Amino acid sequence: MFTKILIANRGEIACRVIKTARRMGVRTVAVYSEADANARHVRMADEAVCIGPAAARESYLVGERILDAARRTGAQAVHPGYGFLSENDRFADACAAAGIVFIGPPADAIRSMGSKSAAKAIMSAAGVPVTPGYHGDDQDPAVLQQQADAIGYPVLIKAAAGGGGKGMRLVECSQDFSAALASCQREAISSFASDKVLIEKYLSRSRHIELQVFADTQGNCVYLFERDCSVQRRHQKVLEEAPAPGMTAARRAAMGQAAVDAARAVGYVGAGTVEFIASDTFAHDGAFYFMEMNTRLQVEHPVTEMITGQDLVEWQLRVASGEPLPLRQDQLDIRGHALEARIYAENPEQDFLPSTGRLVHLSPPAQSLNVRVDTGIEEGDEITPYYDPMIAKLIVWDVDRDAALARMWQALADYRIVGVNTNVDFLSRLVVCPAFANADLDTGLIERSRDFLFPAHSEPPKNVFFIAAVAGLLRDQAAALARASHSGDPWSPWSSHDGWRLNIQARRTLTYRTGDTLHEVIVAYEADGWRLTLGNESVLARGRFLDSGRFAGQLAVELDDRRLVASVVAVTERQEQKRHVFLNGTNYVIQRDDPLHLVEAGGTHGGGLTAPMPGKVVALLAVVGQRVDKGTPLLILEAMKMEHTITAPKNGTVKAFCYAAGEQVVDGAELVDFAAEK
Repeated sequence: MFTKILIANRGEIACRVIKTARRMGVRTVAVYSEADANARHVRMADEAVCIGPAAARESYLVGERILDAARRTGAQAVHPGYGFLSENDRFADACAAAGIVFIGPPADAIRSMGSKSAAKAIMSAAGVPVTPGYHGDDQDPAVLQQQADAIGYPVLIKAAAGGGGKGMRLVECSQDFSAALASCQREAISSFASDKVLIEKYLSRSRHIELQVFADTQGNCVYLFERDCSVQRRHQKVLEEAPAPGMTAARRAAMGQAAVDAARAVGYVGAGTVEFIASDTFAHDGAFYFMEMNTRLQVEHPVTEMITGQDLVEWQLRVASGEPLPLRQDQLDIRGHALEARIYAENPEQDFLPSTGRLVHLSPPAQSLNVRVDTGIEEGDEITPYYDPMIAKLIVWDVDRDAALARMWQALADYRIVGVNTNVDFLSRLVVCPAFANADLDTGLIERSRDFLFPAHSEPPKNVFFIAAVAGLLRDQAAALARASHSGDPWSPWSSHDGWRLNIQARRTLTYRTGDTLHEVIVAYEADGWRLTLGNESVLARGRFLDSGRFAGQLAVELDDRRLVASVVAVTERQEQKRHVFLNGTNYVIQRDDPLHLVEAGGTHGGGLTAPMPGKVVALLAVVGQRVDKGTPLLILEAMKMEHTITAPKNGTVKAFCYAAGEQVVDGAELVDFAAEK
């Protein structure tokens, strides 16, 4: 076994590898960019080496710097994690040439599976079923259009060197093919430095089922069962689970054997995932087709660990050091059900647009045998535009799927994040969505359940304003007591904040805002609490902050005879006093209108014609002087290796573009001089 390894990655997966290595007595070396100097994985490792500036192409993607760090620190092996260089065959070759073990498959296996088109040919020869499509080398747009027309719509354009949902476009009709191809190729060049694509028949109502495989250098290969990853947005996974609902023993065995055959066909060693697409007839005939093989550890590997009781990172280290697989196929079994939710800094209501900023408050659910949180981020850290905006992976396990769903909902309800937009509320709706709860799964689930998952905006319930008021009143009391304790007369009645008045009941008004609506909570001080009135509803309120037990750090509020536990986080965002009220699994964001707090109204950040985050203008889709309708695409901004289309907010005229194609823009920059029609 190795005595020291270098982890050529960052964030959650680097922290994950460090935990297992430490348990096994293996020392770890972290690498970091200048932006990650204070990152959690750097703090956790035994040693750390800076490898360059913030941009990944100047740090985490520079193999020479990583190998130099390994040589300088005496690391015997490099664990690539996922993403970055994990599926880079040249880096695997470079490790071998340097006498450093690459904790992954042989470079030849990576090369064989690195091109989707080449992988399809290998799989066909090995007898593994493949999806109908065009995987040829002729990349002339006219030829690609002809092939798509011949296959029949809808089709999926996929970057041949792609992965992670990037460089992928669904095309519904022939007229849309050209624009989709150009967009797909731009994203593929940016993400994978290759614009080669393949075209496949798009199977409607299909499921994404993948098999975890593991092989050693002695010729042994097993599969550790399947994961269902059908719930996706932008062709990227959102929720994963194991085992796949509705899977029979016979179908599991057939898919498992196909996955092992795929691994053996390329001389595979280590952890890998063979991804299949199951047709809409899968429930009846079990038909499935090979999509691709990920030659690395998957993001969703924890659900496999939860149902098998195995540590896949430990398996990786043992196999890479020359040991045989820890278990045979007949020694592996499935116990219970596991789910993984990816907690992202993004805005689901704006087409899952990534969000950046500082995590001013981060409180994950308590971990246990049933709840696991894999993360590389702590409170106070920044979500930057340089890397993937995933905050954490929330994994739960229970005896069956229904129990696991209930546990996931509760864990999401206990997750409290302030500082960036997140998908936590969306995930909470997703796990109780009828289609998902009933295991009616396919890759279009989110779109066909849109009405349930994206409900129309409604005002928060009145309890939210009452809870925010109680939290504010308690904090005012605490601040008054703190001031009194530092005064010359801490027991003076003038230092109290109890609302006492002579011959009159003290009253004050707390004003909150949601959008353009004002909500005035009238506070009347009483001997044992506060009488709160909002509109036609009045309650006697009491409250206290909890300092121990499961709800430590939260607020217990009594509203008449009802007791609620909530969390209220007060922050100032863009000169606005925000109150994040976490109640019953939902984060309600309201604004405190304080006449003593002068607030300058901000601009139209995050909407309209400003940049929602730092990025690069890649295409201008209109011309100066053009009259356009509301919703017309005006330009494409590339940020975080994804394309975001900026559209006209109203009917109007494009007066000027503030940036040319290829120019970088900062967060909030004005992109278009636009004259809206009156």
